[in-house]
Amino acid sequence: MGVPAFFRWLSRKYPSIIVNCIEEKPKECNGVKVPIDTSKPNPNEVEFDNLYLDMNGIIHPCTHPEDKPAPKNEDEMMVAIFEYIDRIFNIDRRDCPVAKRDPSSPAPRAKMNQQRSRRFRASKEGMEAAEEKQKIRQEILAKGGFLPPEEVKERFDSNCITPGTEFMDNLAKCLRYYIADRLNSNPGWKNLTVILSDASAPGEGEHKIMDYIRRQRAQPNHDPNTHHCLCGADADLIMLGLATHEPNFTIIREEFKPNKPKPCALCNQMGHEVKDCQGLPREKQGKHDQFADTLPITEQEFIFIRLCVLREYLERELTMASLPFTFDFERSVDDWVFMCFFVGNDFLPHLPSLEIREGAIDRLVNIYKNVVHKTGGYLTESGFVNLQRVQMIMLAVGEVEDSIFKKRKDDDDNFKRRQKEKRKRLKRDQPSFIPGGQFSPQALGIRSSPQAICNPRQAAFEMRMQDRQNSTTSSPNTSLTPDGSPSLGGGIKRKPEDSDSEPEPEDNIRLWETGWKQRYYKNKFDVDASDEKFRRKVVQSYVEGLCWVLRYYYQGCASWNWYYPFHYAPFASDFEGIADMPSDFEKGSKPFKPLEQLMGVFPAASGNFLPPTWRKLMTDPESSIIDFYPEDFAIDLNGKKYAWQGVALLPFVDERRLRAALEEVYPDLTPEESRRNSLGGDILFVGKHHPLCDFIVEQYKIKNTEAVDIPPELCYGIQGKLTLNDNAVLPDEVVQSPVPMLQDLTQNSAVSISFKDPQFAEDFVFKATVLPGAKKPAPVLKPGDWEKTNNDGRPWRPQLGFNRDRKPVHLDQSVFRTLGHTMARDRGMPGMYPNAVPLGAYGSPYARPLMGGQQQIPKLLSNLRPQESWRGPTPLFQQTPQRTAGAAPLLAWNRMLQSPNQFQPAQYQGLGPMGYPQRPEDRMDRGRQV
Repeated sequence: MGVPAFFRWLSRKYPSIIVNCIEEKPKECNGVKVPIDTSKPNPNEVEFDNLYLDMNGIIHPCTHPEDKPAPKNEDEMMVAIFEYIDRIFNIDRRDCPVAKRDPSSPAPRAKMNQQRSRRFRASKEGMEAAEEKQKIRQEILAKGGFLPPEEVKERFDSNCITPGTEFMDNLAKCLRYYIADRLNSNPGWKNLTVILSDASAPGEGEHKIMDYIRRQRAQPNHDPNTHHCLCGADADLIMLGLATHEPNFTIIREEFKPNKPKPCALCNQMGHEVKDCQGLPREKQGKHDQFADTLPITEQEFIFIRLCVLREYLERELTMASLPFTFDFERSVDDWVFMCFFVGNDFLPHLPSLEIREGAIDRLVNIYKNVVHKTGGYLTESGFVNLQRVQMIMLAVGEVEDSIFKKRKDDDDNFKRRQKEKRKRLKRDQPSFIPGGQFSPQALGIRSSPQAICNPRQAAFEMRMQDRQNSTTSSPNTSLTPDGSPSLGGGIKRKPEDSDSEPEPEDNIRLWETGWKQRYYKNKFDVDASDEKFRRKVVQSYVEGLCWVLRYYYQGCASWNWYYPFHYAPFASDFEGIADMPSDFEKGSKPFKPLEQLMGVFPAASGNFLPPTWRKLMTDPESSIIDFYPEDFAIDLNGKKYAWQGVALLPFVDERRLRAALEEVYPDLTPEESRRNSLGGDILFVGKHHPLCDFIVEQYKIKNTEAVDIPPELCYGIQGKLTLNDNAVLPDEVVQSPVPMLQDLTQNSAVSISFKDPQFAEDFVFKATVLPGAKKPAPVLKPGDWEKTNNDGRPWRPQLGFNRDRKPVHLDQSVFRTLGHTMARDRGMPGMYPNAVPLGAYGSPYARPLMGGQQQIPKLLSNLRPQESWRGPTPLFQQTPQRTAGAAPLLAWNRMLQSPNQFQPAQYQGLGPMGYPQRPEDRMDRGRQV
């Protein structure tokens, strides 16, 4: 899920880390799409070595998209996932020796608590939204409104995107088919090594990727200059990428565009939400209503996040002089990642005084740079925390907690005041009367052609009567008697919905007032703040969480059983005496099995994804664990405004009680359910052109039952163990399609085999440092001493993409003319025509003269922008007109028309009202607005 608002803050503070992806689009020929040749060079002018896909960021937008119609069934969802992966590969091509796909699998217990909260909340919000939709529908129909017939279709429960469900098992089969198909048919996949880690392999998708990178980096054959590209939408991928200390690490993700238009779920019309629907009949879309069932779909674009540039920014920000110890940039990056945990992550709630929207990370960095001289060293080392030094940072934050809370209150009051003034201003500026009915104003482009007015006298009379009634009833000091006449008894009480202020959730904590700590612990934990033993227990659990999370990011899962047992975090000022707190974790713990995890994170409403006897434990009143599955639960807004920002107050699952209850129903599992409930591993795929293909085929021929090492020279330096797979994809064997709309692979040449990463001792420590031989990428940011060093007088030219030698694009004269016409004329901005009417317009002093020798305008556009401001050659229309003997002066556009190498006269047949060439469809339909 990541850290809310982290990416927005990061991209605003360090804007150069973002690069827009250049994507080659498939072309159509006679209605048939021509696939892109992915064996050609990357249009982004960068070559990636390893591509990693966190499938969670792909599955969700493909199964329940927000900006286009959802797939009708599971088969269409799988095809959408295939197309999405194809787009990512088309962008990231070409020389990717490794492509790794990692759907999330059984997660650590610390993550399961967050998954449980999200799934319970999604189920509750889905049912509430369905009830609200049905209620509004009945109200609209009762008032005589028009709504299309209600579609009877099963609602897609996104909770099925959890390891152990039939959906995830089917997805794993489909991905095996997809990989085999692309290795057989796509030339860009010819030399790829594809590793699939499906939902049966334990671990979160992004952390399985990080574990793979860590283990490969520790091998002697690893290339320290490998360029990694990770596809995922979670913000914590940025911190995970920094934690690898790889010099070349890039993240690709969808570009977030807020406020995308969505159709109303009741009437399927654009421009309003369900709560604002009035049941108005739909207007005709197009001349023949041919656009009735189409939505304004815009294809999602992608961006690159360059972590090498982020490292440049951090190096400038974190570099400190006159330290009592040697400055190490890599260690300071690890400290920066650690400090980001305090503003929130998937495993711990953020501290009450640290909000990322209030600049909490900047505040922590400033405190860190001021205090680090006293600490005597860095906060972390290769994923292990020095608690004594962390205590100094936290107590420094605790000293300013009171002022942080007061400033937060002042900022909130100022924001509410500005919003109230804005609402008053908008209400005051509204027109006193808006005609309705046939005379109601319409937005441009809604109606395809003007509608005829019917009975205008009657329509005008109705509008006058309505206006008179509104002016009578809207007076604030007038009330009405039962017969409808005005009463002199005084004004009516204003309704709450007419108030300028919005209802605010009650805040019992009041952090800005004295005694906030006592109220916080009493309301959130139901204990007195004077209970030092309980407060220390909360702090100790939080400190354990900080140590666990950092170990998880740098070394792997320290314990599958640990979790933070509270819904809220302590204050920074409570972090006293943490230096002697233990930070060791239980060794040898095991992850939950897939079906066990479903029982720990699913609400009873999603029990249909579980076996019948397991499902009964969620709903049977006599069940020993019925208290784990409340039908309703409270959501504490915790000072926030929206419900999705609040805290779901769910009971924590007791692992011992859960396992004891499941022991009674384990014998009821079918063989297929037992297979889904087992933990699996990774699978490696290669095509027939891959150097490793013959080696794998030979293992199957000799039926080798022992694990063998991968020859690194045959697999681009990748190391690990290979074992035969029971359900392997083998050459010359048919690969059946799990999707009915796709064909079986009857001529298969790909092969698959089980893969296992290199193994290390349990106490092995992966070093968090740049590997020897790694080359530092060329700097992208402007050097601070650029002007001082003169640099031969060259101006600074920013790097816009991956290639610093890319030549900038120059605009020709026609583009400058277009910019001059389209630039806003009311802003006082300099332009070619800042205050001029477009050329050829009716009534323009610069209208195009006739060619027949009529009197010409002697002076052409005296208010043009000076040519030196464009830093280019003088455009034709700025040159001084040349007179010829016995002829009228030829203007710039006349010279263009007369020149045989310029525009042909045929291009100007059918000029529009503004003097520009008209498209044929425009000439056919003059009434249509565009």
